[in-house]
Amino acid sequence: MPSAEGFPVRDDMIAVIGMSCRLPKAPDIDAFWQLLRSGGDAITRVPADREEIGRSRAGDALPGISFGGYLESVDRFDAEFFGISPREATAMDPQQRLVLELSWEAFEDAGIVPGNVRGDRIGVFIGANRDDYAALLRGRGTDAITAHSNTGLQRGMIANRVSYVLGLSGPSLTVDTAQSSSLVAVHLACESLRRGECTSALVGGVKLSISQETAAEEAKFGGLSPDGRCFTFDSRANGYARGEGGGMLVLKPLSSALAAGDPVYCVIRGSAVNSDGASDGLTVPSGAAQEAVIRRAHQLAGLQAADVQYVELHGTGTRVGDPVEAAALGAALGRDRAEHGPLVVGSVKTNIGHLESAAGVAGFLKVALAIREREIPASLNFREPNPQIPVDELNLRVQTRTTPWPQADRSLIAGVSSFGMGGTNCHVVVGEAPVLERSAAPEAGVESVAEVGSESAGSVVWVV
Repeated sequence: MPSAEGFPVRDDMIAVIGMSCRLPKAPDIDAFWQLLRSGGDAITRVPADREEIGRSRAGDALPGISFGGYLESVDRFDAEFFGISPREATAMDPQQRLVLELSWEAFEDAGIVPGNVRGDRIGVFIGANRDDYAALLRGRGTDAITAHSNTGLQRGMIANRVSYVLGLSGPSLTVDTAQSSSLVAVHLACESLRRGECTSALVGGVKLSISQETAAEEAKFGGLSPDGRCFTFDSRANGYARGEGGGMLVLKPLSSALAAGDPVYCVIRGSAVNSDGASDGLTVPSGAAQEAVIRRAHQLAGLQAADVQYVELHGTGTRVGDPVEAAALGAALGRDRAEHGPLVVGSVKTNIGHLESAAGVAGFLKVALAIREREIPASLNFREPNPQIPVDELNLRVQTRTTPWPQADRSLIAGVSSFGMGGTNCHVVVGEAPVLERSAAPEAGVESVAEVGSESAGSVVWVV
């Protein structure tokens, strides 16, 4: 397989041309990067307007719920801006409202005027796995149901609402593979783009924590950290912290993006999805399956283990999950790159908590920004390795401070992992966008492109 250094422009590469997010202590992309770069911890107490989700119906405190990563003012929404009546907006799951806002902002970031793409074959792929608002409303009885409840509460409508409001005619689907939902959505969108089902795609994930019952489910399942923190790969690992928010990407075939002069954050070189199958339990991860999905993604990307400089872990900080993930990653990539130094790893969950269905896109956003800024942010809460994770033997190293990329003289390559509790695993390989030079072509008015490495071939004029 060819090295990533000086990699050729491939027909199947997908460009990321726009991004948006609403994450704990990070209301936009720039704020998210500042949080990451500064080693910010966005974990706080449950917001005052949602204090009840940290208690049982009897008023008892739920273990692991007192702290988490939360958004502010999730009840606010400019319904008139989107042509939605106040009555219908009230009946809509706030996840629908948040995804509408993020889709608009992602288009803006990509330089796309939403009104100019109405009717275009643009796909919408959204990862979502919770129905907290529906549970709240149904708990009030049939008198709380209105004519808008049927469309306002169905999870599948999260993607459909975006397609309808923005007038987009490509595939429109809400993806639920539990915690891997949004990264699987990225994989599905890339496949749809390569098949020509859509010309570009809005892709992302969303999760809001507003139900007392959902909080109780998570607490009684036993996966939450009583400390309210994710101690990823650390000896103190004892569960995950809850998080909420959403993120969106605008994807386009790289050839189309280059032809249109779109700004490119990074490129998706390959991705893969599989299942644990019959593991030791429904929610017990399979190291063999995780290793296989990582190997497959990099094989499809045309890369060797030595080409990868960083992997954004699923990295929940659970006692069972972390050692399995570390062993799988070491087997798939770490040991095969021994002569190139340890593979650097980290987890955004240590900053903002576990966003479940939006966790994968949060990790993807972190990697895209790290590539743009050519720095890898610190993974927090790491002091000493979990004794079940032999980091030296696996050739892994947790990123404990913000630094430039290792081997930054080569094209930057990273992996992003996301694993669902029911066994749906996804790994996406992300790379630095090729820097191209333009040269005169034989036909008048036509230009050809060729990669020239990491240095720009000349000035670029931006018209404002």
